[in-house]
Amino acid sequence: MKHMTGKLSNKTALITGGSSGIGLATAILFAQQGARVAITGRKQENLDTAVTAIGHDAIGIQGDVASLPDLDRLYSTVSKKLGKIDILIANAAVYVLGPLAGFTEAMYDKLSDINVKGTFFTVQKALPYLNDGASVILTSSTVAEKGIPNHSVYAASKAAIRSFARSFSAELLDRKIRVNVLSPGPVDTPVFETITPTREEAEAVKAAMSQFTPVKRIASGAEIAAANLYLASDESSYMIGAELLIDGGIRTL
Repeated sequence: MKHMTGKLSNKTALITGGSSGIGLATAILFAQQGARVAITGRKQENLDTAVTAIGHDAIGIQGDVASLPDLDRLYSTVSKKLGKIDILIANAAVYVLGPLAGFTEAMYDKLSDINVKGTFFTVQKALPYLNDGASVILTSSTVAEKGIPNHSVYAASKAAIRSFARSFSAELLDRKIRVNVLSPGPVDTPVFETITPTREEAEAVKAAMSQFTPVKRIASGAEIAAANLYLASDESSYMIGAELLIDGGIRTL
């Protein structure tokens, strides 16, 4: 299937956590815009389904961003199949909620390993494989700057990611690699089903999040993907170490 010319023609994009939610919506849009797309995910069956949905000869590579050997294998595979990377979206994350008094070490380690360590080493291990002038996008969250019950470790992990974008950009200036952050509010993705026992309860959480948001709805994956497209494309060439906040007004209203 030939690509139409688009905003990402002749670019190679790698999206971690690309088999569902924001990552998948972004991969679909990027492929439509002419990019050669690779995605990662931890479950092979989800990857296979996602690659079919993306089309355009996308590739899926199974792996866990918290595992450095998996990251090494990821980049050598992408390098062999697609060459150098122009766009890296460090999007893989987990959403684990719990009260301060009841949060366990296992919950803490899972969040820290995937969200913080995983994001850090996703970018570090990418460095030899990135083209100069590449765009790197880290997925944070509006809660990085808010105090919300049960979100303490998750919010802290996303604040660390916001900080990474500043420091990484400062270190990569000589290569003209831009590192920016996308900070969404609540998005309609399968993540809600991971924190609730039933689909009905997942829908109830979505409804509650909609009420919590000034615009009284949660975002679609496509709305967040469009913001990723802006950050990935040359249209955002003057944006560096910065944050694009797409949160329905949660932080500001």
